[in-house]
Amino acid sequence: MLLPGTGSDEVFVRAVFEGPLRALGVPLIAPPPPPGAALAEGYLATLDALADEHGELLVGGISFGAHLAAEWAVRHPGRCGGLLAALPAWNDVPGQAPASLAATLTADLVAGSGVGAALAQTEGSPGWLRAELDRAWRRHGDGLADSLRVAAGRPAPSLGDLAALPVPAGIGTCTDDPVHPTKVAAAWASALPRAALGETTLTALGADREALGRATVLAFLKALGS
Repeated sequence: MLLPGTGSDEVFVRAVFEGPLRALGVPLIAPPPPPGAALAEGYLATLDALADEHGELLVGGISFGAHLAAEWAVRHPGRCGGLLAALPAWNDVPGQAPASLAATLTADLVAGSGVGAALAQTEGSPGWLRAELDRAWRRHGDGLADSLRVAAGRPAPSLGDLAALPVPAGIGTCTDDPVHPTKVAAAWASALPRAALGETTLTALGADREALGRATVLAFLKALGS
């Protein structure tokens, strides 16, 4: 089961990961985001329910989704068969992490002026990213600001937590992404006992969404063989 990032949705998760996982014969479960303030606890409850139904899970996600998947894996290492973590944005408390600050600013703008005003602020972003945000933010509707605030303030697993997680893990990064710094992804990969780092770029992701999925899945395969 793979989870989307802050303000994103399962449509983007499928675009990134469905093809690379299908090539390995692995089915993708990517449920839509729970609404508003239920975002984090709702997803963790869904992971619990899926593990009850299916047993051991390969879990992961993008950005905040990667944080939640890793948090669940740390809590339930015996129920987790592996981790696919693309674009982790921080470890432990968010502090001044760029992704946390951006989510907070966007939440304030959405709450004060609406989704349309927030989308207008993305004008300088690449066209593919604006299109993704336009779809996903409008789908979140009235719950967008609350879900952004939940993500912005929730601690990710600490490096010590990750060091105690024995499962194979693929960590994916875009080396030109200032919001999800490669140094964070590298720290995750170094802390996890069985992990590898896969690299791509935002430019490649813009042209081919699967570029990030392939980088993360290939890193997982490398970790699996270690």
